[in-house]
Amino acid sequence: MRDGDATGSIAAPARPGPTDTDLAFARTAASDVLTKGNKDTSQPWENPSTGARGSVTPLAQAYTAEGRTCRDFLASYVNGKSESWLQGAACRARGGQWEIHSLKPWRS
Repeated sequence: MRDGDATGSIAAPARPGPTDTDLAFARTAASDVLTKGNKDTSQPWENPSTGARGSVTPLAQAYTAEGRTCRDFLASYVNGKSESWLQGAACRARGGQWEIHSLKPWRS
């Protein structure tokens, strides 16, 4: 080794996750599939600017929370070789639209 040479480990790159715009596409897909109301239906989504894509699938039946109808869902996230899952929950707003109130990495 010569003077000036450095050794050390290289940190692994951070695992890329969904961008805010990726999440916006996933939220729109979640609202669409929940509006359809079928438990066994998935709604695909794709963000053409990042290449990220996935699908959203409702889980179980609707339930009531704070006087509103709510549903839980899972969303897949694929971008290049990165794959992960997001879990979310949405409740129906007064106007009938689904309002996503949580969307975060899935913990099994």
